[in-house]
Amino acid sequence: MAEGLRERKKRRTRQQISDVATGLFVARGFDAVTVAEIARAADVSVNTVYNYFPAKEDLFFDRSTGVIDRLARWVRGRDPGESAAAAVLRELRAEVEAVSPRLGLMDGYADFMRVVEDSPALRSRLWAIAQEVHTRLEEALRAETGAEEGDVLPELMAGQINWLHEAVMSAISRKMVAGGAPAQVSREVLVLIDEMEELLSERVLNYAVRPGN
Repeated sequence: MAEGLRERKKRRTRQQISDVATGLFVARGFDAVTVAEIARAADVSVNTVYNYFPAKEDLFFDRSTGVIDRLARWVRGRDPGESAAAAVLRELRAEVEAVSPRLGLMDGYADFMRVVEDSPALRSRLWAIAQEVHTRLEEALRAETGAEEGDVLPELMAGQINWLHEAVMSAISRKMVAGGAPAQVSREVLVLIDEMEELLSERVLNYAVRPGN
């Protein structure tokens, strides 16, 4: 019981620090806010902030782990008879149709992305996250297909499939920053997904099909 309470307290402290930091970043910009200011506003020490968030960028992208593993997780969870690309398309459609905050379809996302656009450090971190998404996806494709070492096909396919995700995220960001409402952006991006699927070759659409039962 004591251990459970400690873990709960740690999660709450981490969330508190993250929420305070996000509020400051949105109000004043990422580069204008120091970790010391965040610590004071959250009523914790600077060391406590760094215990939870090793770098200042981690305070802003505090939920990046779920994004990094997203495509690899979708591919590993694909249905029997379903290809890797088909699984990603299905999951993207479901998230967009549900107007999911996980893809940025929510009020306040435009403010979040404006902070990124104004900060070279955050743009660099966002690029690094995108690279990690690609790497995790490639690793999943290699494992799922049993590709031999040196086979470039999983890397090439990861690039094609990752393009779907990047294009959707970019479109959502652009439309939300332009003042779009989440429901309207959702409808527009669903059309975009259909158009992107038509651009994929049959080889991509039929790659890494999970064997049926």
